[in-house]
Amino acid sequence: MNPLNKIIFLSAFLASGFLLILLSCALFNNYKPLWVILIFLAAPLPNIIANSIESSRDYNFLTFNDYGNSNDSNSSPLQEFCKFVTGVLIISGIALPLSLYHCGLIELGSFIMSASGGLIVYGDIIIFIWFFSSEVEESDEFNF
Repeated sequence: MNPLNKIIFLSAFLASGFLLILLSCALFNNYKPLWVILIFLAAPLPNIIANSIESSRDYNFLTFNDYGNSNDSNSSPLQEFCKFVTGVLIISGIALPLSLYHCGLIELGSFIMSASGGLIVYGDIIIFIWFFSSEVEESDEFNF
């Protein structure tokens, strides 16, 4: 797929998520679910920061990246903690509109629209990272 097509598709996908969140606020004249945008935009940041820190570390012959794991996934304690923080943010992005609905501060339609819009925004960010973080595959040794 052409990178330009990917960007156009992902921007339309992101715009639909933001539209759902903004409509959940504007249609019901209650702007409390707007915090969902901030939560879902901050959710992938811990993983991005941890991966960049771990990829920039220099391991010499005195250190190793085993961390006691015998399986193939060698993730550091920092990466595991950041995965936990990301999970907490995703759950709180869904729990915030749910608790606002439970307390009677927003209506059911606003809850459904803000939670689904937030999940669309988060999913779009993850798909964007997945599309554009893949390594360029070499077809032969001359890069043709």
